[in-house]
Order: sequence, then structure tokens, then C-alpha cells
Amino acid sequence: MNKPLIIVAGKNGQLGYELQRLHNSYAQQFNFLFVGREELDLNNIHSIINFFQQNKPSYFINCAAYTAVDKAETEKDSSFNINALAVGELAKQCAAINCKFITVSTDYVFDGTKNTPYETTDATYPLNQYGHSKREGELLAIKNNKEAIIIRTSWVYSSYGNNFVKTMLRLMKEKESINVVSDQIGSPTYAKDLADAIMQIVNYFTTHNSQLTTTIYHYSNEGVISWYDFAKEIQSLSGLSCKVNPIPSSQYPTPAKRPFFTAMSKELIANDFQLKIKNWKESLKECLAELGYL
Repeated sequence: MNKPLIIVAGKNGQLGYELQRLHNSYAQQFNFLFVGREELDLNNIHSIINFFQQNKPSYFINCAAYTAVDKAETEKDSSFNINALAVGELAKQCAAINCKFITVSTDYVFDGTKNTPYETTDATYPLNQYGHSKREGELLAIKNNKEAIIIRTSWVYSSYGNNFVKTMLRLMKEKESINVVSDQIGSPTYAKDLADAIMQIVNYFTTHNSQLTTTIYHYSNEGVISWYDFAKEIQSLSGLSCKVNPIPSSQYPTPAKRPFFTAMSKELIANDFQLKIKNWKESLKECLAELGYL
């Protein structure tokens, strides 16, 4: 019997990389195909259509995205094409062949005016072009595929690629002191944990033959902190002597406006798929150990 095929788009990103590392654990149950821009150009709808004419997956995991938050303010077409139009087309193509579509979205769909964790049902008001493009992608996925799974995540980092943890480690080695914003609150996500959660979700659908209608989920590690708190813990665990100073966002202006509070409730995803979600400190230690700091 042929094993179900899982296609992962965005193989060169943090989450795509972690799914590649994980796939051997699932090799007896599934075949995998990891694709990047060379194999699947999300800036080109015809590329997506042609790709699905040649490939018939059972699961399609979309980790690909335009993630340069500040650049998106000026590269609006590119961010919209990849984060919105492409997601809508992927959802549509998956629906046509009864392929389960899982796509990753962001906490930046929220405006950050709450002071308690966002529920999946809360209204979305993106403050920047990146958040707007991701929200449009959610809407198109829902419109084009009644069984799409959308997973909003936040503050993603890993031992691979460019991210806050690796930037902080580099700066802490180079400088005696650094300034980090202390009034933007949310939750870090270790890409390895998110990859594991996604594969547990795929496994769930395989074993339960469940037909959930389109559902939006939230996933991050447990804990609600500021970027400053995150940096302080990186400094403490790594043993670097750099001083970390808290500053308000007003002292660190960026082209894209950031929401002040984007912590999200993970209750729905934990309950639906029996997931155990790690605390952010535990996962940060794991990542730092992998990078050789612990």
C-alpha cells in the first residue's frame, strides 16, 4: 500500500528545516517531499497550479511565507502575493484533490489592545502590511477550503536561520550592553516544538479519520513575556556578560508598527489534539544547548 505523501513548502525556513529534521521519525508512515522556491514559486499562481498537476499529496503543510515585517511596508505586492494570494491558491488546489491543507499564520493579525491572551475567535485588526497580508491569507484559505487548518504562531526561533535568539547571542558577544524593548508582550515559539505539534496533528487526522471543518488554532510555547524578558533569559542562560537594558518601543522606531500585546490562548489546539505544550524557558534551554551554549 502506498504511504500518504506529505509536502512541506518553505523547506529553507526555520519551521521547514525543523520538519525536515523530524521527518525520519515518521518515515514508516509517510512519504515526504520538501520544496523551496526552486520547486514551487509562490509568487506565481501558474507555478502552484502546475505543481499540483504533477504532485498529489495527502497533506500539504505551508511553512513558506514572506516574513520581513519591516520590508513588507514597501514590498506590499510581494508580501501579499506570497502570504495571501498563494495561500488561497494552495488551499483551493488541496480542496480539489481532498488533500489536508495546514498553513501557518501569525500573532500580528491582532492589534495588541487586549491584556489577556487572544482567543481564536477574537476579531483581527492588523497594524502592519505583514499582518494584513497574513490575515488575507487566512480569509482566502477559509473561503477556498472548508477543511483548512490555520495555525497562528508568534516569535519563532530555532538553532537554524535568522531569529531573535541568534541575533541576541551575536550582539551580546559583540557589545558591552544592548537595549531591548520591554513594552511588547507575547510568547516565544521554538520552531522544533511547532514542527512536532504539526506532525502530531497530521498523525491525528491519519488515525482518527476526522473531518474537522476549517479551524483556526494558536500555538506558541507557554508563558507571557516581553522581548526584554526573552533577551535577559538568553543572556542569563548563555553566561554572556553583556548588560541588557529595557527600553520603550518609542525609543526603537521601526517602519512597521508592532502590536503591544499578542499572547494567545493555546487551549483549543491542546485539547483537540492532546498536545503537551512546553514552557518557553525549557525550550530556550534546548535551543541554546543545540547551539553549544549549555
